[in-house]
Amino acid sequence: MINFDFYNPTQILFGQGQIAAIAKLIPPQAKVLMTYGGGSIKQNGVYDEVRAALAGHTVLEFAGIEPNPSYETLMQAVALVKSEGIDFLLGVGGGSVVDGTKFIAAAAVRDGEAWDILEKGGKIIDDALPFGTVLTLPATGSEMNGSAVITRKATQEKRSFMSRKVYPKFSVLDPSKTFTLPLRQVGNGVVDAFAHVMEQYLTASVNASVQDRFAEGILLTLIEEGPKALSHPDDYDVRANVMWCATLALNGLIGVGVPQDWSTHAIGHELTALYELDHAQTLAVILPSMLRVRKQAKRAKLLQYAARVWGLDGGDEDGRIETAIARTEYFFRHMGLKTRLADYGLDHASVEAVIAALETHGMTALGEQGEVTLAVSRKVLELSL
Repeated sequence: MINFDFYNPTQILFGQGQIAAIAKLIPPQAKVLMTYGGGSIKQNGVYDEVRAALAGHTVLEFAGIEPNPSYETLMQAVALVKSEGIDFLLGVGGGSVVDGTKFIAAAAVRDGEAWDILEKGGKIIDDALPFGTVLTLPATGSEMNGSAVITRKATQEKRSFMSRKVYPKFSVLDPSKTFTLPLRQVGNGVVDAFAHVMEQYLTASVNASVQDRFAEGILLTLIEEGPKALSHPDDYDVRANVMWCATLALNGLIGVGVPQDWSTHAIGHELTALYELDHAQTLAVILPSMLRVRKQAKRAKLLQYAARVWGLDGGDEDGRIETAIARTEYFFRHMGLKTRLADYGLDHASVEAVIAALETHGMTALGEQGEVTLAVSRKVLELSL
Protein backbone atom coordinates (compact mmCIF):
# COMPACT_ATOMS: atom_id res chain seq x y z
CA MET A 1 0.00 0.00 0.00
CA ILE A 2 1.25 3.47 -0.91
CA ASN A 3 1.69 6.09 1.84
CA PHE A 4 -1.25 8.48 2.03
CA ASP A 5 -2.62 11.56 3.74
CA PHE A 6 -6.40 11.24 3.99
CA TYR A 7 -8.50 14.34 4.68
CA ASN A 8 -12.26 14.79 4.46
CA PRO A 9 -13.95 17.42 6.65
CA THR A 10 -17.44 17.34 5.05
CA GLN A 11 -20.36 16.74 7.39
CA ILE A 12 -23.03 14.50 5.84
CA LEU A 13 -26.69 14.85 6.79
CA PHE A 14 -28.31 11.77 5.31
CA GLY A 15 -32.02 10.97 5.14
CA GLN A 16 -35.47 12.46 4.90
CA GLY A 17 -36.14 15.82 6.50
CA GLN A 18 -32.49 16.79 6.78
CA ILE A 19 -32.82 19.95 4.68
CA ALA A 20 -34.35 21.69 7.68
CA ALA A 21 -31.09 21.19 9.60
CA ILE A 22 -29.06 23.49 7.37
CA ALA A 23 -30.34 26.55 9.25
CA LYS A 24 -28.18 25.53 12.21
CA LEU A 25 -25.08 24.96 10.06
CA ILE A 26 -24.98 28.35 8.36
CA PRO A 27 -23.96 31.31 10.55
CA PRO A 28 -27.10 33.38 11.32
CA GLN A 29 -25.45 36.61 10.19
CA ALA A 30 -24.27 35.13 6.87
CA LYS A 31 -25.38 36.60 3.57
CA VAL A 32 -26.12 33.50 1.52
CA LEU A 33 -26.04 32.94 -2.24
CA MET A 34 -28.13 29.93 -3.24
CA THR A 35 -26.86 28.45 -6.52
CA TYR A 36 -28.79 26.01 -8.67
CA GLY A 37 -29.39 24.89 -12.24
CA GLY A 38 -32.72 24.79 -14.07
CA GLY A 39 -36.21 24.60 -12.68
CA SER A 40 -36.29 21.02 -11.40
CA ILE A 41 -35.76 21.99 -7.75
CA LYS A 42 -38.85 24.18 -7.94
CA GLN A 43 -40.90 21.30 -9.35
CA ASN A 44 -39.87 18.64 -6.82
CA GLY A 45 -40.24 20.77 -3.70
CA VAL A 46 -36.56 21.08 -2.85
CA TYR A 47 -36.50 24.82 -3.54
CA ASP A 48 -39.36 25.50 -1.15
CA GLU A 49 -37.79 23.36 1.58
CA VAL A 50 -34.44 25.12 1.27
CA ARG A 51 -36.00 28.57 1.31
CA ALA A 52 -38.05 27.62 4.38
CA ALA A 53 -34.91 26.39 6.14
CA LEU A 54 -33.17 29.69 5.33
CA ALA A 55 -36.07 31.87 6.46
CA GLY A 56 -33.94 33.61 9.07
CA HIS A 57 -31.08 34.36 6.68
CA THR A 58 -30.45 36.97 4.01
CA VAL A 59 -30.55 34.96 0.77
CA LEU A 60 -29.81 35.84 -2.85
CA GLU A 61 -30.10 33.39 -5.74
CA PHE A 62 -28.08 32.51 -8.82
CA ALA A 63 -29.77 30.12 -11.24
CA GLY A 64 -28.74 28.65 -14.58
CA ILE A 65 -25.64 26.59 -13.78
CA GLU A 66 -25.51 24.13 -16.66
CA PRO A 67 -24.72 20.43 -16.85
CA ASN A 68 -20.97 20.56 -17.41
CA PRO A 69 -20.86 23.99 -15.73
CA SER A 70 -19.35 26.71 -17.86
CA TYR A 71 -16.66 29.12 -16.79
CA GLU A 72 -18.53 31.94 -18.48
CA THR A 73 -21.72 31.38 -16.46
CA LEU A 74 -19.84 30.88 -13.19
CA MET A 75 -17.95 34.13 -13.62
CA GLN A 76 -21.31 35.92 -13.60
CA ALA A 77 -21.95 34.37 -10.20
CA VAL A 78 -18.48 35.42 -9.03
CA ALA A 79 -19.28 39.00 -9.98
CA LEU A 80 -22.54 38.80 -8.00
CA VAL A 81 -20.75 37.44 -4.94
CA LYS A 82 -18.28 40.30 -5.00
CA SER A 83 -20.82 43.04 -5.64
CA GLU A 84 -23.26 41.85 -2.96
CA GLY A 85 -20.77 40.91 -0.26
CA ILE A 86 -21.82 37.25 -0.13
CA ASP A 87 -20.05 35.27 2.59
CA PHE A 88 -21.68 31.80 2.32
CA LEU A 89 -22.70 29.70 -0.68
CA LEU A 90 -25.30 26.95 -0.85
CA GLY A 91 -25.29 24.73 -3.93
CA VAL A 92 -28.62 22.99 -4.52
CA GLY A 93 -28.64 20.40 -7.30
CA GLY A 94 -26.48 17.71 -8.83
CA GLY A 95 -22.74 17.39 -9.31
CA SER A 96 -22.54 20.18 -11.88
CA VAL A 97 -24.06 22.69 -9.48
CA VAL A 98 -21.74 21.52 -6.71
CA ASP A 99 -18.69 21.70 -9.00
CA GLY A 100 -19.71 25.16 -10.11
CA THR A 101 -20.21 26.31 -6.53
CA LYS A 102 -16.70 25.14 -5.66
CA PHE A 103 -15.28 27.27 -8.45
CA ILE A 104 -17.34 30.29 -7.40
CA ALA A 105 -16.13 29.83 -3.81
CA ALA A 106 -12.48 29.89 -4.88
CA ALA A 107 -12.70 32.52 -7.61
CA ALA A 108 -14.70 34.99 -5.52
CA VAL A 109 -11.84 35.55 -3.09
CA ARG A 110 -9.10 35.63 -5.72
CA ASP A 111 -7.69 38.91 -7.01
CA GLY A 112 -5.91 37.46 -10.06
CA GLU A 113 -7.20 35.80 -13.20
CA ALA A 114 -9.81 33.20 -12.21
CA TRP A 115 -8.98 30.89 -15.12
CA ASP A 116 -5.58 30.33 -13.51
CA ILE A 117 -7.37 28.20 -10.89
CA LEU A 118 -8.18 25.73 -13.66
CA GLU A 119 -4.93 26.15 -15.56
CA LYS A 120 -2.99 25.16 -12.44
CA GLY A 121 -5.38 22.47 -11.25
CA GLY A 122 -6.32 24.28 -8.07
CA LYS A 123 -2.79 24.46 -6.69
CA ILE A 124 -2.97 28.24 -6.36
CA ILE A 125 -6.13 28.24 -4.21
CA ASP A 126 -5.20 29.79 -0.88
CA ASP A 127 -8.71 30.43 0.39
CA ALA A 128 -12.36 29.99 -0.55
CA LEU A 129 -15.77 31.05 0.69
CA PRO A 130 -17.46 28.48 2.93
CA PHE A 131 -20.31 26.57 1.30
CA GLY A 132 -22.69 23.69 1.77
CA THR A 133 -24.71 21.57 -0.64
CA VAL A 134 -28.13 19.99 -0.95
CA LEU A 135 -27.73 17.09 -3.37
CA THR A 136 -30.54 16.17 -5.76
CA LEU A 137 -28.72 13.85 -8.18
CA PRO A 138 -26.34 11.14 -6.92
CA ALA A 139 -23.53 10.59 -9.40
CA THR A 140 -20.30 12.52 -9.11
CA GLY A 141 -19.42 12.38 -5.41
CA SER A 142 -18.68 16.12 -5.56
CA GLU A 143 -20.77 16.61 -2.43
CA MET A 144 -18.01 15.05 -0.33
CA ASN A 145 -14.75 15.85 -2.09
CA GLY A 146 -12.52 18.77 -2.98
CA SER A 147 -12.46 18.51 -6.77
CA ALA A 148 -14.48 19.86 -9.69
CA VAL A 149 -14.61 19.93 -13.48
CA ILE A 150 -15.40 23.14 -15.36
CA THR A 151 -15.90 23.80 -19.09
CA ARG A 152 -14.82 26.92 -20.98
CA LYS A 153 -17.28 27.21 -23.83
CA ALA A 154 -15.20 29.67 -25.82
CA THR A 155 -12.38 27.15 -26.28
CA GLN A 156 -14.22 23.84 -25.71
CA GLU A 157 -11.89 23.02 -22.81
CA LYS A 158 -12.79 20.93 -19.79
CA ARG A 159 -10.45 21.47 -16.87
CA SER A 160 -10.43 19.93 -13.42
CA PHE A 161 -9.09 21.32 -10.18
CA MET A 162 -8.60 20.03 -6.68
CA SER A 163 -8.00 21.72 -3.34
CA ARG A 164 -8.59 21.05 0.33
CA LYS A 165 -10.04 24.57 0.51
CA VAL A 166 -13.15 23.59 -1.49
CA TYR A 167 -14.59 20.71 0.48
CA PRO A 168 -18.23 21.44 1.35
CA LYS A 169 -18.76 22.30 5.01
CA PHE A 170 -21.81 20.06 4.90
CA SER A 171 -23.92 18.15 2.38
CA VAL A 172 -27.54 17.08 2.69
CA LEU A 173 -28.36 13.75 1.05
CA ASP A 174 -32.09 12.99 1.06
CA PRO A 175 -32.81 9.94 -1.14
CA SER A 176 -36.49 10.86 -1.39
CA LYS A 177 -35.50 13.94 -3.40
CA THR A 178 -34.30 11.66 -6.21
CA PHE A 179 -37.68 9.96 -6.79
CA THR A 180 -38.69 12.32 -9.58
CA LEU A 181 -35.42 12.21 -11.50
CA PRO A 182 -35.72 11.25 -15.17
CA LEU A 183 -34.63 7.63 -15.65
CA ARG A 184 -31.85 8.80 -17.96
CA GLN A 185 -30.29 10.73 -15.09
CA VAL A 186 -30.70 7.78 -12.74
CA GLY A 187 -28.89 5.49 -15.17
CA ASN A 188 -26.20 8.08 -15.79
CA GLY A 189 -25.62 8.47 -12.07
CA VAL A 190 -25.18 4.75 -11.46
CA VAL A 191 -22.74 4.37 -14.36
CA ASP A 192 -20.83 7.48 -13.32
CA ALA A 193 -20.36 6.11 -9.80
CA PHE A 194 -19.40 2.68 -11.16
CA ALA A 195 -16.72 4.21 -13.39
CA HIS A 196 -15.37 6.30 -10.52
CA VAL A 197 -14.79 3.15 -8.52
CA MET A 198 -13.18 1.35 -11.46
CA GLU A 199 -10.68 4.18 -12.05
CA GLN A 200 -9.41 3.71 -8.49
CA TYR A 201 -9.84 -0.04 -8.12
CA LEU A 202 -8.91 -1.61 -11.45
CA THR A 203 -5.30 -0.46 -11.47
CA ALA A 204 -1.93 -1.89 -10.49
CA SER A 205 -2.16 -4.03 -7.38
CA VAL A 206 -0.39 -2.74 -4.25
CA ASN A 207 -1.94 -5.14 -1.72
CA ALA A 208 -4.44 -2.60 -0.44
CA SER A 209 -6.95 -5.20 0.68
CA VAL A 210 -9.27 -2.86 2.60
CA GLN A 211 -9.60 -0.44 -0.33
CA ASP A 212 -10.21 -3.35 -2.71
CA ARG A 213 -13.00 -4.77 -0.55
CA PHE A 214 -14.60 -1.36 -0.12
CA ALA A 215 -14.50 -0.84 -3.88
CA GLU A 216 -15.90 -4.27 -4.65
CA GLY A 217 -18.71 -3.73 -2.17
CA ILE A 218 -19.71 -0.50 -3.89
CA LEU A 219 -19.57 -2.13 -7.33
CA LEU A 220 -21.69 -5.08 -6.20
CA THR A 221 -24.23 -2.76 -4.60
CA LEU A 222 -24.52 -0.65 -7.75
CA ILE A 223 -25.00 -3.81 -9.85
CA GLU A 224 -27.72 -5.02 -7.48
CA GLU A 225 -29.49 -1.74 -6.77
CA GLY A 226 -28.99 0.20 -10.01
CA PRO A 227 -31.56 -1.69 -12.09
CA LYS A 228 -34.04 -1.55 -9.18
CA ALA A 229 -33.74 2.25 -9.19
CA LEU A 230 -35.04 2.18 -12.76
CA SER A 231 -37.84 -0.31 -12.18
CA HIS A 232 -38.92 0.94 -8.71
CA PRO A 233 -38.22 4.69 -8.79
CA ASP A 234 -39.98 5.43 -5.48
CA ASP A 235 -38.26 2.74 -3.40
CA TYR A 236 -36.53 4.73 -0.65
CA ASP A 237 -34.11 1.99 0.40
CA VAL A 238 -32.92 1.43 -3.18
CA ARG A 239 -32.39 5.14 -3.72
CA ALA A 240 -30.60 5.44 -0.38
CA ASN A 241 -28.13 2.71 -1.30
CA VAL A 242 -27.48 4.21 -4.74
CA MET A 243 -27.02 7.67 -3.29
CA TRP A 244 -24.53 6.57 -0.64
CA CYS A 245 -22.64 4.47 -3.19
CA ALA A 246 -22.19 7.50 -5.43
CA THR A 247 -20.83 9.54 -2.52
CA LEU A 248 -18.46 6.82 -1.31
CA ALA A 249 -17.24 6.20 -4.86
CA LEU A 250 -15.41 9.51 -4.91
CA ASN A 251 -15.03 10.87 -1.39
CA GLY A 252 -11.39 9.76 -1.29
CA LEU A 253 -11.76 6.71 0.92
CA ILE A 254 -11.28 3.96 -1.68
CA GLY A 255 -8.58 5.91 -3.50
CA VAL A 256 -6.10 6.36 -0.67
CA GLY A 257 -2.96 4.26 -0.78
CA VAL A 258 -3.58 2.94 -4.31
CA PRO A 259 -2.60 4.00 -7.85
CA GLN A 260 -5.40 5.74 -9.76
CA ASP A 261 -6.10 5.63 -13.48
CA TRP A 262 -8.56 8.30 -14.80
CA SER A 263 -7.63 7.74 -18.46
CA THR A 264 -11.23 6.82 -19.31
CA HIS A 265 -12.38 10.08 -17.75
CA ALA A 266 -9.78 12.13 -19.63
CA ILE A 267 -10.94 10.76 -22.99
CA GLY A 268 -14.56 11.07 -21.92
CA HIS A 269 -14.14 14.74 -21.02
CA GLU A 270 -12.93 15.47 -24.54
CA LEU A 271 -15.92 13.66 -26.04
CA THR A 272 -18.25 15.72 -23.88
CA ALA A 273 -16.55 18.99 -24.77
CA LEU A 274 -16.58 18.23 -28.51
CA TYR A 275 -19.94 16.48 -28.93
CA GLU A 276 -21.95 17.38 -25.81
CA LEU A 277 -22.48 13.77 -24.77
CA ASP A 278 -23.46 13.24 -21.15
CA HIS A 279 -20.41 12.52 -19.00
CA ALA A 280 -21.68 9.05 -18.07
CA GLN A 281 -22.47 8.28 -21.69
CA THR A 282 -18.80 8.76 -22.59
CA LEU A 283 -17.70 6.54 -19.69
CA ALA A 284 -20.04 3.72 -20.76
CA VAL A 285 -18.49 3.82 -24.23
CA ILE A 286 -14.82 4.20 -23.31
CA LEU A 287 -14.36 2.07 -20.17
CA PRO A 288 -14.99 -1.39 -21.73
CA SER A 289 -12.65 -0.60 -24.63
CA MET A 290 -10.00 0.77 -22.28
CA LEU A 291 -10.10 -2.46 -20.28
CA ARG A 292 -9.79 -4.56 -23.43
CA VAL A 293 -6.86 -2.57 -24.79
CA ARG A 294 -5.06 -2.59 -21.43
CA LYS A 295 -5.99 -6.08 -20.29
CA GLN A 296 -2.37 -7.27 -20.07
CA ALA A 297 -1.25 -4.33 -17.92
CA LYS A 298 -4.32 -4.79 -15.71
CA ARG A 299 -4.42 -8.58 -15.87
CA ALA A 300 -4.14 -9.36 -12.14
CA LYS A 301 -6.80 -6.86 -11.15
CA LEU A 302 -9.10 -7.88 -14.01
CA LEU A 303 -8.98 -11.47 -12.82
CA GLN A 304 -9.73 -10.31 -9.28
CA TYR A 305 -12.61 -8.18 -10.59
CA ALA A 306 -13.95 -11.12 -12.60
CA ALA A 307 -13.88 -13.40 -9.56
CA ARG A 308 -15.07 -11.11 -6.79
CA VAL A 309 -17.57 -8.94 -8.64
CA TRP A 310 -18.88 -11.27 -11.35
CA GLY A 311 -18.25 -14.67 -9.73
CA LEU A 312 -15.97 -15.86 -12.55
CA ASP A 313 -13.22 -17.97 -11.01
CA GLY A 314 -12.84 -21.01 -13.21
CA GLY A 315 -11.61 -21.85 -16.69
CA ASP A 316 -9.48 -19.92 -19.14
CA GLU A 317 -8.11 -16.64 -17.74
CA ASP A 318 -8.51 -14.67 -20.96
CA GLY A 319 -12.06 -15.94 -21.24
CA ARG A 320 -12.82 -14.83 -17.68
CA ILE A 321 -11.45 -11.36 -18.37
CA GLU A 322 -13.46 -10.93 -21.55
CA THR A 323 -16.62 -12.20 -19.88
CA ALA A 324 -16.17 -9.74 -17.01
CA ILE A 325 -15.75 -6.86 -19.45
CA ALA A 326 -18.74 -8.03 -21.49
CA ARG A 327 -20.88 -8.20 -18.34
CA THR A 328 -19.78 -4.69 -17.42
CA GLU A 329 -20.84 -3.52 -20.86
CA TYR A 330 -24.18 -5.29 -20.51
CA PHE A 331 -24.73 -3.68 -17.12
CA PHE A 332 -24.22 -0.23 -18.66
CA ARG A 333 -26.76 -1.03 -21.37
CA HIS A 334 -29.14 -2.39 -18.72
CA MET A 335 -28.90 1.02 -17.05
CA GLY A 336 -30.04 2.59 -20.32
CA LEU A 337 -26.71 3.79 -21.72
CA LYS A 338 -25.26 2.99 -25.12
CA THR A 339 -21.78 1.55 -25.41
CA ARG A 340 -20.62 2.46 -28.93
CA LEU A 341 -19.62 5.78 -30.44
CA ALA A 342 -21.62 4.88 -33.53
CA ASP A 343 -24.74 4.81 -31.35
CA TYR A 344 -24.28 8.57 -30.99
CA GLY A 345 -23.59 9.12 -34.69
CA LEU A 346 -19.82 9.41 -34.27
CA ASP A 347 -17.32 7.91 -36.70
CA HIS A 348 -13.57 7.86 -37.44
CA ALA A 349 -13.51 11.64 -37.81
CA SER A 350 -14.45 11.95 -34.15
CA VAL A 351 -11.54 9.70 -33.20
CA GLU A 352 -9.09 12.09 -34.81
CA ALA A 353 -10.81 15.09 -33.24
CA VAL A 354 -10.51 13.60 -29.76
CA ILE A 355 -6.87 12.64 -30.29
CA ALA A 356 -6.10 16.19 -31.43
CA ALA A 357 -7.82 17.59 -28.34
CA LEU A 358 -5.93 15.23 -26.03
CA GLU A 359 -2.65 16.32 -27.61
CA THR A 360 -3.55 20.01 -27.35
CA HIS A 361 -4.38 19.62 -23.68
CA GLY A 362 -1.24 17.64 -22.86
CA MET A 363 -3.07 14.37 -22.19
CA THR A 364 -0.38 12.23 -23.78
CA ALA A 365 0.63 9.93 -20.91
CA LEU A 366 -2.53 8.91 -19.07
CA GLY A 367 -3.25 6.06 -16.69
CA GLU A 368 -1.85 4.97 -13.37
CA GLN A 369 1.61 4.47 -14.88
CA GLY A 370 1.50 6.95 -17.75
CA GLU A 371 1.21 4.17 -20.31
CA VAL A 372 -1.87 5.47 -22.14
CA THR A 373 -0.16 7.36 -24.93
CA LEU A 374 -1.97 8.98 -27.83
CA ALA A 375 -1.47 5.74 -29.76
CA VAL A 376 -3.17 3.77 -27.00
CA SER A 377 -5.98 6.32 -26.76
CA ARG A 378 -6.51 5.99 -30.52
CA LYS A 379 -6.81 2.19 -30.17
CA VAL A 380 -9.37 2.64 -27.40
CA LEU A 381 -11.43 5.07 -29.45
CA GLU A 382 -11.27 2.93 -32.58
CA LEU A 383 -12.37 -0.11 -30.59
CA SER A 384 -15.25 1.99 -29.24
CA LEU A 385 -16.67 2.73 -32.68
